This record gives sequence, structure tokens and C-alpha cells, in this order.
Amino acid sequence: MTLQEIVEFIGLNNQDEIEITGLNTLLDSNENQLTFLENKKYINDLKNTKAAAVLVTPENASEVPSGTIALICDEPYLNLAKISKLFAPNVVEVDGEKPLVGGGTKVMPNVYIGKNSVVGSDCTIMAGAFIGDNVIIGNNTIIYPNVTVYRDCTIGNDCIIHAGTVIGSDGFGFANTKDGKYIKIYQNGNVTIGNDVEIGANCAIDRAVFKSTIIEDGVRLDNLIHIAHNCKIGRGSILVGQVGIAGSTILNPYVVMGGQSAAAGHLEIAAFTTIAARGGVTKSITEPKKSWAGFPLFEHREWLKLQGKISNLLKK
Repeated sequence: MTLQEIVEFIGLNNQDEIEITGLNTLLDSNENQLTFLENKKYINDLKNTKAAAVLVTPENASEVPSGTIALICDEPYLNLAKISKLFAPNVVEVDGEKPLVGGGTKVMPNVYIGKNSVVGSDCTIMAGAFIGDNVIIGNNTIIYPNVTVYRDCTIGNDCIIHAGTVIGSDGFGFANTKDGKYIKIYQNGNVTIGNDVEIGANCAIDRAVFKSTIIEDGVRLDNLIHIAHNCKIGRGSILVGQVGIAGSTILNPYVVMGGQSAAAGHLEIAAFTTIAARGGVTKSITEPKKSWAGFPLFEHREWLKLQGKISNLLKK
């Protein structure tokens, strides 16, 4: 699709016939991709982008690099949402190759495996599972009943995915108009799951907007966990039941999060951090190997002292 066709779709004017192959972030875009900037927090990323074109407000247009086309508009984020529909893949592929299933793999009745998908050797795919198009599943992986793996996702070797889990559902992304209407941002990325990962029952791991939501090797997820779009869960991390991780948050290796704890979006948690049950992380944690509790978050030792003081006050 040419840039001219894209800008006409959102009501702008540009005569460039350059071919645009997709959307991406400011720093990850290449010379055939389109990106955007609305939040001045990322102005330095704009200065270093290699994108073919960028949606940008008039006040930030002067910061667009010389090799990038500035598409000046009042609402870059809203326009990106509209454009994302143009690059959304088919919900179901009409054309493609039949799925490949490795030797020793058991596929039970009432399983669907989509076009161009590959399932490795010695896997078990139980009844009611849905494996979408272009999915790759490694060797010796177990998919329990009624698991759904959306298109384009990848699952490594020696994984266990328990019943009812959904991998690759759309992230919760919308841009709102001035009159309050919500415009869907199509989630055109995927989910990538490493090796030796176990995911409990009825979890939801959302696909990324542009690239991948990543679950690294050795991760353990309990039941009823939600991982939002663009997150990265570092190797060996453990998330206990009903944990929620908001979008674009990074857990470094070996983080432990207790039951019903949560993390806000666009932050980072240092390696070997422990978050106690029902703890709420609202800011990045930069120092590794510490334990935290409560909401607002305290170091665990200080939180225990606070609970003791509150208890003593109530006794008076």
C-alpha cells in the first residue's frame, strides 16, 4: 500500500508513492514503515527514527528527521488507530498449506489446526483446542482441552498450556474521538512463548500491537492470569493466581508476583524482585533482589512494620 493511499484514507494529503509495508514504533520502524508521535515524552525517539513517515502534531513537526516524511495532523494516535485496520491480517486464511504435524504427536477429536501451522513431534493436542493459522508449536508440548492459540503465535518446546487459556487475543487498545467514540487499534503483532513454560487454566495473553508479547523460557503462570499486549515476562518468573500485568510492562528474569498482585503499564521490574500478594506496582522497580508489598508499594519489611503500628493503634 502506498503512502498516498494511506493518507487519503484518513483525509490527509500527500503525493508520495513510497510503499508502506506496516506500522511500528518510532525506534523499531524501518524505511518502509509508518510510525507516530503524540506524547512529547518520546521526542528523542522521534529524532532517531528511521521510519518512512511519521504522524506528528504541528508543534513536533520540526523534530522529524530529514529522511522521514512528516504527516502533520492534530491527532496522530487516533489516525494511527484508523490506519491500523489497513494492515490487519485476515481473521482466517483462505489460501495456504495444510498444517504439518510431527511424528508421535497425538491430536484428539474436535481439534482445529489452521493453514501454514506447524506442530512439532511428541506433542499432545486435546479435544476442543483451536490452533490458528501460521502458528508454530515446538516438540513435546501439551495443549489441554479448549485452549485457543490465535494466528501467528509461537510456542516453544516442552511447554504445558492448561485448559481454557487464550493465547494471542487482541490487546485492549483504543483511541477515542472528541465526541467519545472509541476507535479500535488493531493488534497486528503476536505472542511468542519460549521453552519449558507452563501456563495455568483460563489465562489470557494478549498479542502485541506491532511486534511480540514475549514469555521467556522457564516461566510459570498460575490460573486466571492476564498478560496485556507488548509485555515481556523474563525467564524463570513466577506469577501466582489472578495476577494482572498492564501493557508494555517488562518483568526481568526471576520476578515473583503473589496472588492478585498487579503492575501498571509501561514500567519495568528488576530481576529477582518479589511482589507480595495484592501488591500494586505503579512505578518501575530498578533495584534487584528486593521484596515489596501493599498499595501504595512499600519494601516488605517496612510494610510489616506499618501493619504492626496500625494494629497497635486499633487496640487503643
